[in-house]
Amino acid sequence: MAQKNNNRQKTILITRFSAIGDIAMTIPLLYSLARNYPEHRFIFVSRGRFGQFFIDAPSNLEFKGVELNNYKGVTGLFRLYRQLMGYRPDMVADLHNVLRTKILRTYFRIFSGTRCTCIDKGRKEKKALTRKEDKCSAQLTTTFERYRKVFTQLDLPFTPEFTSLFNEGKGNIDEFLGIIPDKGNDKWIGIAPFAKHKGKIYPLERMELVVKELSSKNGIKLFFFGNGPEEEETIESWCNKYPNTVSFVGKSNFNGELRLISHLDVMVCMDSANMHMASLAGTPAISIWGATSPLAGFLGWNQKREDCIELPFICRPCSIFGNKPCHYGDYHCLDIKPEEIVVKILKKIGLQ
Repeated sequence: MAQKNNNRQKTILITRFSAIGDIAMTIPLLYSLARNYPEHRFIFVSRGRFGQFFIDAPSNLEFKGVELNNYKGVTGLFRLYRQLMGYRPDMVADLHNVLRTKILRTYFRIFSGTRCTCIDKGRKEKKALTRKEDKCSAQLTTTFERYRKVFTQLDLPFTPEFTSLFNEGKGNIDEFLGIIPDKGNDKWIGIAPFAKHKGKIYPLERMELVVKELSSKNGIKLFFFGNGPEEEETIESWCNKYPNTVSFVGKSNFNGELRLISHLDVMVCMDSANMHMASLAGTPAISIWGATSPLAGFLGWNQKREDCIELPFICRPCSIFGNKPCHYGDYHCLDIKPEEIVVKILKKIGLQ
């Protein structure tokens, strides 16, 4: 536990605007920080839709949603700075360290004399990890530790302690009773087969074989998560073919998805936001990795490395975010046998 600061209450402004998974990764740190320093006020500034993640937040942790399209350019960001100055922050913690947040913290530092610090993203070591030749394949500092160090630099050391947004319980899913069946003694498996970039996505024709096999098992229900019409079309086609399947695409927002995920026995996902949402709900995730790797420091909170499915190719990882084309053009890093995934899932839920 951190030593408590007995000085006057301080207000700490924290910025991070994207992406979904990175926002989710802030929460175990933010909740732990706020609980370690109940005498201080923490304001997290991000895009408005991400406020849905902040379920049962500590009373001294506030979410400030902003619509960035209303604050374009240096003049727009100056208006945002003036608005945020209404909180009279004593410190600014930049967990994003991109052009927009660099400009914001420069305004705070120059015009208000506010103490500012920012995340070290470790770009040099990430470049060494992903280069094609002469790789340095070592475990890098996790993003969670990078976030924590920002607050340590502001003299706010703490030990992260977080299990779930729902503590020891589960989220309320009564509103979805017309969509989902009673759980009873069934095992509930979430499947999130998509990711933002191709290098992260397990081939859909192979994932369908995983779905086919799991759906044939007694005592198992499959719940699919996705976003957008193309993903919905794929998932609906699977649900029409295979029993014991439920599509949750378009049925709720982040908040509702988190509540349902808290009831799953396991989430099957890529290196994607869904892995981090499972982490926030205290649900174990079996994650499939291709062009990216847990070595880069993005494995979900409290998720286990042994629950990662990945092939031991020396070309991996070739990308931090999975957005670079495969060096060989075939993404053989995702040539994982469907039966290997099925066995891993069944063992995780105690059915094999």
